[in-house]
Amino acid sequence: MTEAGELPPAPEAAREVFGERFPEAARYAELLADAGVRRGLIGPREVPRLWERHLLNCAVLSEAVADDVTVCDVGSGAGLPGIPLALVRDDLHITLLEPLLRRTTFLQEVVELLGLDHVTVVRGRAEEVLGTLQPVHVVTARAVAPLDRLAGWGVPLLRPYGEMLALKGDTAEEELKNARAALSKLGVVKTSVLQVGEGVVEPLSTVVRAEVGESPGGVRFAAKRAKAARVSRSRRRR
Repeated sequence: MTEAGELPPAPEAAREVFGERFPEAARYAELLADAGVRRGLIGPREVPRLWERHLLNCAVLSEAVADDVTVCDVGSGAGLPGIPLALVRDDLHITLLEPLLRRTTFLQEVVELLGLDHVTVVRGRAEEVLGTLQPVHVVTARAVAPLDRLAGWGVPLLRPYGEMLALKGDTAEEELKNARAALSKLGVVKTSVLQVGEGVVEPLSTVVRAEVGESPGGVRFAAKRAKAARVSRSRRRR
């Protein structure tokens, strides 16, 4: 078993990035290194690099997120990037979407322990909550799936003119090139690759941004959302 004591000291950059929330960030790191490893949510080999590779790598995503918006972190797993993002941005309203019970149990425990009142944990797959989860301004994801498949899950959850922000590695440009046709069918009208975390992480965090137009998910998902809305209204009238 990997104990929290095996964590390296937090880098100075962590104190700067998390600010007043640094104690909560440190507690989250301890939870990942201990309960997260024991429950199989994170590999024990990741513990020595939790701060740089995971917490800070995710926290700097905040540079790409607008103020006072709603966010859905798809396939949140152990809470990455959703929880680091929540720790640095109290102005965001974040949903951690995760299908596995053991992970959502962990996420709920973390949210309550850290006092993240602006974070909600939802158990389910993206395709299952379509029509029941309120459309969001931003969808985030990290290490969930190749970009074309990820977009099929995440883009339909967006409101019109929203955007998906996917943390990717060295393959970002290639993934984006291969996914362009699929993204277009899903209503994506603009794409770009961003580098964030200057002066905080090295290498910089790479983010693929996919912005949608009036029909997130394309025509097929627009029809599915409309049907779900009709069913919801019908249930409320009963």
